[in-house]
Amino acid sequence: MLGITLGNRYSIIRHLGGGGFAQTYLAEDKQLPGNHLCVVKQLKPQATDPETLQVARRLFDTEAQVLYKLGNHDRIPRLFAFFEENQEFYLVQEFIEGHDLSQEIIPPQTPPYQGGAGAGSLYQGGAAGIMHEDAVICILQELLEILDFVHQQNVIHRDVNPRNILRRDRDGKLVLIDFGAVKEITTQISNSQPKNSLSVSIGTPGYMPSEQAHGNPKLSSDIYAAGAIAIQFLTGINPHQMPKNPDTEEIIWQDKTSVSPEFAKILDKMVKYDFRQRYSSAGETLQAIKELKNSVSGTVPVLHPVAAAKGSLKSRRKLYFKILSIASLIGISIIASIYGVNTFNAANATDLYNRGNTLYNLSRFEEALAAYERAINLRPDYAEVWQEKAKTLYELKKYRESQSAYDQAIELKPEYLEAWTGRGYALEKLQQSQEAIASFDNALKIQPDYASAWEGRGDTLLDSQRYEEAIASYEKAVQFQSNLYHSWYNLGQAYQKLKQYDRSVESYQKALEIKFDNYEAWYNLGNIFLDLNKNQEAFEAYEKAVRFQPNFYQAWYSQGIALLKMRRHEAAVEAYEKAVKLKPDYYQAWYNLGWSYHELRKYEQAIECYNRALDLNPKDYQTWYNRGNAQSNLKRYEDALVSYNEAVYVKPDYSEAWYSRGNALVAVKRYEDAIASYDKAIRYKPDYGAAMEAKKRAESQLGSSPLESQQQ
Repeated sequence: MLGITLGNRYSIIRHLGGGGFAQTYLAEDKQLPGNHLCVVKQLKPQATDPETLQVARRLFDTEAQVLYKLGNHDRIPRLFAFFEENQEFYLVQEFIEGHDLSQEIIPPQTPPYQGGAGAGSLYQGGAAGIMHEDAVICILQELLEILDFVHQQNVIHRDVNPRNILRRDRDGKLVLIDFGAVKEITTQISNSQPKNSLSVSIGTPGYMPSEQAHGNPKLSSDIYAAGAIAIQFLTGINPHQMPKNPDTEEIIWQDKTSVSPEFAKILDKMVKYDFRQRYSSAGETLQAIKELKNSVSGTVPVLHPVAAAKGSLKSRRKLYFKILSIASLIGISIIASIYGVNTFNAANATDLYNRGNTLYNLSRFEEALAAYERAINLRPDYAEVWQEKAKTLYELKKYRESQSAYDQAIELKPEYLEAWTGRGYALEKLQQSQEAIASFDNALKIQPDYASAWEGRGDTLLDSQRYEEAIASYEKAVQFQSNLYHSWYNLGQAYQKLKQYDRSVESYQKALEIKFDNYEAWYNLGNIFLDLNKNQEAFEAYEKAVRFQPNFYQAWYSQGIALLKMRRHEAAVEAYEKAVKLKPDYYQAWYNLGWSYHELRKYEQAIECYNRALDLNPKDYQTWYNRGNAQSNLKRYEDALVSYNEAVYVKPDYSEAWYSRGNALVAVKRYEDAIASYDKAIRYKPDYGAAMEAKKRAESQLGSSPLESQQQ
């Protein structure tokens, strides 16, 4: 396969792996600039008989359909293409640079190292290679967040195991891959299938529960796998090798690690042999994890890459033995005591730094701040702690204190790229735009291709309404890091402010390629289409916005506008009813709901909506006017006159209201008052032909009914 180009587009670079039905390859997309890499999965049936080939096709087709259905979720590789060539099937997906979680699991037989600063920050002190409970909780929560999205689409992954979970290099986030085993839950599935119909049992031993092994997977089958992974991190033992109770088939694991009773209870429920006793979905499990985290007090360690942890221990051991050899020459007691004190402080400061990082990652900012401050008390020259303290203060919206902490980090380490950048963000929040830009510029002097600094610079310029300069900064940011959703989104905003709609649309679409479910980008895209009178496109964009954020009342309101412009009044009523249900004090939505009913000639409902709008904004002359028109259509002329009177009271030069008021007066045969009202309409709109004609008719009626006129 190496060197082959598939589909006249995808050039195979190297083999990545595979097994069972498929092989995967790294490829380069020749039709995109910049050596764009992707993953090509090739269908590779174990046999070529028609029956096996049919099953293989079904699995591969299912994978493509489900990946397409899951959309562009940030933690699931995007589907680029799906095609057949020479009776082979190929799936082209996003390439994720990173390593799989199996590389972060250390077997329990690894010899423990008892000394050195920072030892035990990732692993439990009693057993080397066994990860701390809170670090495992972090991994489990992140995995469940991805599975929650998958389960909400009624999809089962069916092969959740450490090798199918990548830690992405660019941000350290987890990505779930290999949906080759997915099975969509549909109502069509029943037990009435022929006994000879093929059923494929897919999964990895140890992570696959019994019901899945028998070809009947559930959403809770993925929960079992996630629980098994967590237990593996805690024990270092592959779940396939874990002993089981011979009577109940339950996993026996708690004697192999130290874990809190609360977390143990959650894990036990996740890996129950009987699927009916497990959590039913990822969402339910995730809620249990969040409640556990909220109830747990104290500090927990940060999860660092294993290789880094190993390197740190190794270097500390070398230093330790080197100093001991020197001590033997010049007096071991003096050197050992000095080294012991310094090492003790450094170890404690590093532990506190690690704990603070984990608390920060758990969004427990107050506790993280306390840990950083204790570390600084032990080591005031610890630049990295000042940096993390500044980040935490920023999250706590203490921007002045955050800036001060960044200043300390920079004083200790003048070329501290992240500190200069963070300082810029803090100054931007303090509305010190020039100082913020100067701070970002200092970062860019250190590293000109640092996308985060370009992005922050763009944010500051955007807030200062310097749109052209903001665009230049954001374009630099995406030049150096093309997957920056925030920069693409803000590029769209800047172009939108400049009314450069084509470029704005392109930028929002780029943002949505990265984060397909971001409702704000869809909403802004809809607003542009609405301004361009592309009403169908606007409707579709708003439809996406409310799909991903059903409580987004502004999008429901704007969708109603697009529907009104397309004269789809029934659908507009539904949109506006959603808007007012979500925000009952949204008077504009009440008004537009009234107008939608008005257009449908449902005048009673229209009047009710106009009344709600007027309760919220009694000075809206347009609503008074439309209420009068609805009342006139129901021949309730006296009520209509009250509405028209209010309209012209609020806006005396409102010629249309004077004209309609005249018509209502004619209907109740008050011709002189009607003529006076028409005169007002003509006064404010001299070329008002309809008012002139109506006045003549009223004068004619007045001339033919003198007695009636006198009685009035």
